[in-house]
Amino acid sequence: MAEHAEHTAQPSTHPAYPVGLRLAGRRVVVLGGGQVAQRRLPALIAAGADITLISPSATPSVDVMAETGEITWIKRRYEEGDLADAWYVLVATTDAATNAAASAEAERTKTWCVRSDDAEAATAWTPATGRSEGVTVAVLTGHDPRRSAAVRDAIVEGLRDGSIAAPQHRARTPFVALVGGGPGDPDLITVRGRRLLTEADVVIADRLGPRDLLDELPPHVEVIDAAKIPYGRFMAQEAINNALIEHAKAGKSVVRLKGGDPFVFGRGMEEAQALAAEGIACTVVPGISSSISVPGAAGIPVTHRGVAHEFTVVSGHVAPEDPRSLVDWASLAKLTGTLVILMGVDKIGKIAEALIAHGKAPETPLALVQEGTTAAQRRVDATLATVAETVRTQEVRPPAVIVIGEVVTEGPDRLVS
Repeated sequence: MAEHAEHTAQPSTHPAYPVGLRLAGRRVVVLGGGQVAQRRLPALIAAGADITLISPSATPSVDVMAETGEITWIKRRYEEGDLADAWYVLVATTDAATNAAASAEAERTKTWCVRSDDAEAATAWTPATGRSEGVTVAVLTGHDPRRSAAVRDAIVEGLRDGSIAAPQHRARTPFVALVGGGPGDPDLITVRGRRLLTEADVVIADRLGPRDLLDELPPHVEVIDAAKIPYGRFMAQEAINNALIEHAKAGKSVVRLKGGDPFVFGRGMEEAQALAAEGIACTVVPGISSSISVPGAAGIPVTHRGVAHEFTVVSGHVAPEDPRSLVDWASLAKLTGTLVILMGVDKIGKIAEALIAHGKAPETPLALVQEGTTAAQRRVDATLATVAETVRTQEVRPPAVIVIGEVVTEGPDRLVS
């Protein structure tokens, strides 16, 4: 966005004329290698500009840009003629006389010039800029950069989370996305995951996904409860795979909304493989795994200096003695770090017995966090020796994340969420 100021113009009485500069392959000169340059250079690099930095010194970050060849750094002060053939100039030195001289040269050569020290003396202003899926938002509010940034942030966030409706009028390509919804709190889904939900025609949702988000979907979106898909002669997962394939082949945009992360005990790869077998590409949107986030929400760090240098996440959906189990419980019992068990509430008694039998101390602290990150969250503490009875008397129900190890005793009594 820029306004070319003629000698007779009064910049303070005229609004800036917005325009997008296409700088790919064109010469851009930046004077000064300090914090202003450090903030502005990445966007110029992303625009594909041919950047020359002129400054006797630079911040370490700017130095790295030069070392990696993203910019050309001339290590001296500005000299008359340095702006020759430049399309755009950023003047950001700490010397007012240098800034004025460079600005004057830019005026003579009719080169767009931004001045960090004196906006009124510039011929262009840098807007507060943000991007969301191909849309660039640039905001100017005169001489109030904080307001510009606040307006920009509000618009970009609205575009990302779908609260600002901006339908595409050109035909869009249907998609299939496996979206991790996070541990339960709807605010903990990723920005990309939330945006894809707003663009979907069909959403196939798990019980453990962020259900509150489904109420925000437009009326035309078909929401399918994965737990209620008729199985017929198919297993549950096969039926879900078939539903994904059917709607994708019908030309619809489909989101498979899962709890946590699609690839952490979420069978996401099975769905991706089923789609690939039918020649259907899909996008995987990672989610915040409950294995880390739920303990954190309950005040439990899965690692802590001097206490646990590793954590291990295992599935507890089958008991240790079950021949289907792939977990080496004997090895886990010997670890000194944190053990996080998902889907193990109804098997925790057998799991605790196995860990103790293989050498884990019966008094090892343990916590069960039920409905983590939601309004119904509760934490129940026990030890390996007492957990089976505790689960029974406290009526702990799935979904719950189980954390075993000394980190259970390290958290503060209360965390503010």
